[in-house]
Parts: sequence; structure tokens; C-alpha cells
Amino acid sequence: MKNDAIANYQYVTLSHEGYITTLTMQRPERANALSHAHLAELEHAALSLRDDPDTRVVILTGAGKHFSSGADLQDTPAAGMPLVQRRRRARMGERAIEAILGIDQITIAAWRGAAMGGGACVATACDFRVGSHSAFMEYPEVDLGINLMWKSLPLIVSLVGPARAKRLVAGAERADAQTLYEWGVLDHLTDDQNLMAKAMEVAALYASKPPIAAQMIKQSTNQLAYALGNSIMHMDVDQNLFAATSEDRGAAITAKLNKETGSFTGN
Repeated sequence: MKNDAIANYQYVTLSHEGYITTLTMQRPERANALSHAHLAELEHAALSLRDDPDTRVVILTGAGKHFSSGADLQDTPAAGMPLVQRRRRARMGERAIEAILGIDQITIAAWRGAAMGGGACVATACDFRVGSHSAFMEYPEVDLGINLMWKSLPLIVSLVGPARAKRLVAGAERADAQTLYEWGVLDHLTDDQNLMAKAMEVAALYASKPPIAAQMIKQSTNQLAYALGNSIMHMDVDQNLFAATSEDRGAAITAKLNKETGSFTGN
């Protein structure tokens, strides 16, 4: 049994309590915005759990008021970086999501406040989601003139179906906690004060199950749910790089910064 805390990272922490490990995103001053370095640590921490036979359930959460505000828009590639390297760098989020999906143990997102864009990708990569009444989801990418990346479109489609996924991703609708619960994105709904207690309660249930059987069931279910997505979503980073070169992308950024309604041409 482990009760120690691991502090080898700058942007995430891992702590252990019995069979349950909590992975916390630790950038509350930036609403846990996901920079390249933050994503790299998230990937590394997720992969490290492969060598932990004692952990049976992993809780992912964010420090502070929000789960995660998504990709850190202030973290941009260096000027003059070759396209081949920008493409690899753009896949860091994808790698982090794949690492979370690949965690053998049952995963639970403990979610308060915002899960926007990449933050929503992290939450939907978990097996279950416990949310507080302050939780909300929003995919702002379309209003920035780009597509959703990180191989995460199949995750939300699997949870809510194609029409609701289009409302969220193509329509950029903001869904509050009650809507998320009714749509099946949140499996449990509680208040902010009891969020971690409820997450630990759910975690304890799955930690009590035979771990080999539970983990095989999880892996088989994920393969069934995401088989088609896994076969085609390698292209979303290329779609993003293409969309980022469009005139509409520039118009979308200008409109966002000026808090105006954009006018788009399809160019």
C-alpha cells in the first residue's frame, strides 16, 4: 500500500491512498491551461502508472476552481520552426490523451468548473466523470477557426451521439453540469465541497473489484468504442495545420480579440 506523494513534476502531482492514485493538474493560476510542457508531464505521469501494480483506480482532477481551460494559447511555437517540427509539436496533446486512454487502471475525472477544449478532451478520455454543480464543458475551437484535435472527437461522439456532439463541437455550445449529467457526460453530480469525496467513493467501488478482470473489461470496451476513430483520427493534426493557414482563421482570432461577430468567406 502507498501513502506517499510524488513531486517530480512542475505541472502535475501524483498522490497515493491505498489502491487509489490521484493525478492533479497543478496550474491553478492559469486555470490549468495545457502548455506543451504541461502536456508532456501529463503524458509521462500517465505512462508511469504502467509500472504501478498497486494502483487500481486513478482520479484525474485540476487544482483550483477549474478542471482545465484547455490548450494554453500563450504557448506558441518558436518563430521559424519548420513545418515538420510544428507538426510533431502539435501532436503533444494527442500523445497525452492517448496516454490517459491507455492507462490500464480505471480512470475517473473529478471535475469542477471549466473543461474547455483540451480540458474537455482530458475529461472525456477518462472512464467515468464525477462533476460538481459548477462544472461546464465548451469546445471553443470552431470560433477560433480550427478543428478539434487530439484524436478526441470520437470520445465525445461516443458519449453523447453525433447530433449533440455537433452542437458542442461545431456549434461551440456551452453545456452546464445538469445538461452534462442528463446527456451522460457526467456519471455522478455533486456539489463542490463533496467532489473529491464522491470521486473517492466511486473509486473505492472499482478498486474493490478484481483488478485483472476490471482492466481487461475496460480495455476491450475502449477498443470496441473507439475502433473507427482510431483508424481515421490521425489526420486531425493535419486538418488543424491546414485550417490555421486560412483567412477565416485570422478573421476568427480578430473577432475573438475584439469581442465581435466574425465575418467568414470560406477562404
